[in-house]
Amino acid sequence: MPTPSSSMSRVMQYHGCRSHIKDRSKVTELEDKFDLLVDANDAILERVGILLDEASGVVKNQQPILPAGLQAPKTIVSSWNRKGGESQKRTKSATFRLLHAKNILRPQLKFKEKVDNSNTPFIPKLFIKPNAQRPLPAVLANHRERQKRPEDLDVPPALADFIHQQRLQRDEQELFSHPYQYELDHFTPAESLLENPQIQMYQPLEQTPCHYVSTLDQLVEMNEKLLGCCEFAVDLEHHSYRSFLGLTCLMQISTRNEDFIIDTLELRSDLHILNESFTDPGVVKVLHGADSDVEWLQKDFGLYLVNMFDTHQAARALNLGRHSLDHLLKLYCDVQSDKRYQLADWRIRPLPEEMMQYARADTHYLLYIYDKMRFALLEGNNGQPNLLQAVWQRSKDLCLKRYTKPIFSEDSYLELYRKQKRHLNTQQLTAFRLIYAWRDRTARQEDESTGYVLPNHMMLKISEELPKEPQGIIACCNPIPPLVRQQLNELHLLILQAREMPLLKTEIQSSIKKRGPMPDPERSESLLFGPHDGSQTALDEAVIFSSTESAPLLKQGNLFSEDEKPTTDGAVPFSSLFARATISIFSDPEEGGNKLGMTVAQKKSMSIMESFENPFRMYLPQQETSAHISQAAKFDPSTKIFEISHRWKLVSQAKLQMEATAKEEARQKAQQILQQQIDARKKTEAKYQTAAEAIIPVRQQAAEENSNKKRERKASEPGAWTPKPGKKRSKGSEGLQLESEEPVPLKEFTPFDYSKSDFKAFAGGNTSKKQPHFDPNSQASTGKKFTGAKKHNPSAGNRSMSFPTGKSDRGFRHSWPKR
Repeated sequence: MPTPSSSMSRVMQYHGCRSHIKDRSKVTELEDKFDLLVDANDAILERVGILLDEASGVVKNQQPILPAGLQAPKTIVSSWNRKGGESQKRTKSATFRLLHAKNILRPQLKFKEKVDNSNTPFIPKLFIKPNAQRPLPAVLANHRERQKRPEDLDVPPALADFIHQQRLQRDEQELFSHPYQYELDHFTPAESLLENPQIQMYQPLEQTPCHYVSTLDQLVEMNEKLLGCCEFAVDLEHHSYRSFLGLTCLMQISTRNEDFIIDTLELRSDLHILNESFTDPGVVKVLHGADSDVEWLQKDFGLYLVNMFDTHQAARALNLGRHSLDHLLKLYCDVQSDKRYQLADWRIRPLPEEMMQYARADTHYLLYIYDKMRFALLEGNNGQPNLLQAVWQRSKDLCLKRYTKPIFSEDSYLELYRKQKRHLNTQQLTAFRLIYAWRDRTARQEDESTGYVLPNHMMLKISEELPKEPQGIIACCNPIPPLVRQQLNELHLLILQAREMPLLKTEIQSSIKKRGPMPDPERSESLLFGPHDGSQTALDEAVIFSSTESAPLLKQGNLFSEDEKPTTDGAVPFSSLFARATISIFSDPEEGGNKLGMTVAQKKSMSIMESFENPFRMYLPQQETSAHISQAAKFDPSTKIFEISHRWKLVSQAKLQMEATAKEEARQKAQQILQQQIDARKKTEAKYQTAAEAIIPVRQQAAEENSNKKRERKASEPGAWTPKPGKKRSKGSEGLQLESEEPVPLKEFTPFDYSKSDFKAFAGGNTSKKQPHFDPNSQASTGKKFTGAKKHNPSAGNRSMSFPTGKSDRGFRHSWPKR
């Protein structure tokens, strides 16, 4: 039994009123609930009064009766929905009443199976597989058994199926794989499809019967007719502005003799029976530009295509100037298409006659175009079917496409930010991130498109301006989106939160640059070849070291392969002499999870690998222990999510404890390494001081060199000169023969003890004769240098003197000979 609050919420939601009574996060006090009820009652009673006045004839409404809301529909006449010539006679259908989206009752409210906007992957809706060569996986076959599991009623359908599959421990690949993967892989077009076709002319549009299918009986009858055909054309009309995932509002099917228009909003839950004809490999389905149609059929109805021919791919193979359906209609059928209603809202019911004719024309001529293009493909290739086979292959690849839901993550805003090519600071970027998350959350809850909630240019304008007041947010939006006006205070709080961020230079520019394809982790050991790469050099061209010289051992780091290592006998293999570059940023990090020693590339790779984790992991139990769910949670829907989230919190706490332990071990290891470095530094300083003390100063070395030179001079002289009495004697004893002694460094001055000296050198016993002539080769070795000898003597004049070849006592004035 539904609760009174839920019933009231449904009634208010049906009439377009705010219905947040059940949501405790938005309505907290009793007065707020009372105000919501008063507003809803006023709106409902006002609408009742208007309808009673119209029924009694007091107010005559000239407009057609449509499922409108509180406001009357407006007639919008613009240039694109007028007739081409003003001079033409204006008929009843000359213009079309384009109704605004808010005037149309939301068709999502009538769906038997509610739209799943949850942030979970898409699971195929197929539960019966016609024309199967391989049976449907059991997890998809039991899709509708969810009603038998009351514990999963409050969980999104995709998440409920995934949890049920995990309980049964089935393969995850079966849940997300293409149901007709095997049939499409083994499909080959028949031989008759690769031959010259028999071109059948289309019937005039006015003479071809058209059926509007809106009931289940009409749908079954149409499906029987399709099974008896060899080919039929299909097209879809889609609406994406007032729905988060989009809605397929209309389906057009044309055979050689009839046209069908199916109301997919009314038969949404019953269209799966068309899989009998859509997946029949003996029936050709002709579409134009089926890239989006294939995904829409899977998303809304669980329909799949086998044996499909895409005329858009055929136009590309023929190298036509244009590939659109308008160009093909003009080229092959000489029909000018009418695109006045291309942007119309296809949710309108009942459909006007003009829109019916526009939708019908998209498929009425398509089978004739299919015949003409097959003939052109064979004729353009000299009758060979190679080009035609390529078109069938491309069409088959389109049938293998799988629909994927938009998944929100913390970095989803970066893709949009990169496309805008704007530079924002930290405050503006934070506001952009918060508003982007608010817009995605609001769009999923209200089942509205992100462009309806808040367009991109308005969101970027608000992020750049960062208004301080709520009025500033309204000033940035023109026109003001309805949901922005309703949740203006919440949006203002997000901007204030962004303004509290420190104003720094953003570093996000380098990380959001356009990246190329990521390298495959499985092929990370492949060699990187370059024009100057010597790793592929032959062994005979390698440098061979001699047996006496030891080859240098290359110590390989993380960038090089660790497969080849030196042998135990010390020999180095030739392969180790060439560095082989490998990419190892995606390799597993070392135990302990220490990110301090990781490079920037390894940190980025770790974040990339973490992004590929299972999105349902938070709802699953640990591998060690199974999650315990209380008996009350199995029968009380309100506690199911709480039980799952509580279990996830426990798992998160255990993970945090493990991370804290790993960090502590890493910190202790770092302290040990730091202490070892300090000890090594102290030892190095001690060695340096010891070596510094043993070094002789430069001055001392110079003094020793001078003393050695003096001793060598004294030892080389034949005799010593004795000075005359009464004259000043030189400091050093010139004739004294000294014994060779080792130079002793002079540390401190000590007076000379003359009592220990040998005075025989001063006794005058030297009998060397004085040279009568001056001998420039002979010098007196004294301790004091005579600086006056270097000067030029002007009194010498031009005297001519003869000198003997022997050495002379040169160096002092009294040593010169007398003339």
